[in-house]
Amino acid sequence: MNNLPHTKNLELDISNGWLTIWLNRPNSRNALTNEMIEDFNNVFKSVRDERSVRGITFRGKEGIFCAGADLKAIKSNLDGKPKKEDVIRFSIAAGKFFESINTLPQVTVMVIEGAAMAGGLGLACSGDFIITHKDTRFSLTETMIGLTPAQISPFVIQRLGFAKGKQLMLTAAQINGEEAVNIGLADFVGNKDSELDELEQKIKTQVLKCAPGAVAETKRLIGLIANIPREEMVFKAGESFAERVLSDEGREGIASFLEKRKPGWAV
Repeated sequence: MNNLPHTKNLELDISNGWLTIWLNRPNSRNALTNEMIEDFNNVFKSVRDERSVRGITFRGKEGIFCAGADLKAIKSNLDGKPKKEDVIRFSIAAGKFFESINTLPQVTVMVIEGAAMAGGLGLACSGDFIITHKDTRFSLTETMIGLTPAQISPFVIQRLGFAKGKQLMLTAAQINGEEAVNIGLADFVGNKDSELDELEQKIKTQVLKCAPGAVAETKRLIGLIANIPREEMVFKAGESFAERVLSDEGREGIASFLEKRKPGWAV
């Protein structure tokens, strides 16, 4: 894929059908700004319908994932005495950003080092897999500075469940990577960078065995489960299954199974 956009706050690396997005504001602990979110959105627009991109990894430059929203930028805006409507628009834009990651058709992997705080933890929770270094620090710090984890709360609850997600949001408790795995916040933990890379590669290897269109459709179906009645879900699942059986991927997958060979998409 050769049409990735130019980005100021992100570094992009694509290899063998896998895109790695590096948050690249290390002097600000890779904190999120409107400009970084705009960079992300431009990248998502370019790859969302691109099935040659099989997965996306999110990482932070210089050993830190993301410290959350850039509070210096927020304070600068507050000094200008913004209207309530301006703050609402800022928050809604952030919410749409997290949702856009949550609904990407590709498999998304978050590799977390250093710290994932506040919105950085929310960013992690919007992905499909979380790999963490054992010493990574996780915390939902919003209530400590008089704010709420407003737009990230659905993704924290989605990953942790209501009770544990509520506890972390209400207490701003800090946990490390090993504790994150124990409570289900992270999926895998490593002791050093090479182990994180190995864990990521295992996920890549498995994903690259799967048909990209089928992965995209499966993620779409999963997104429907919590939002529509069971009876309607049965019908939509039937439609989805029929479309996949009749698709080129479905025909190739069935044929390859019966012929005891790898399907065309397997790497």
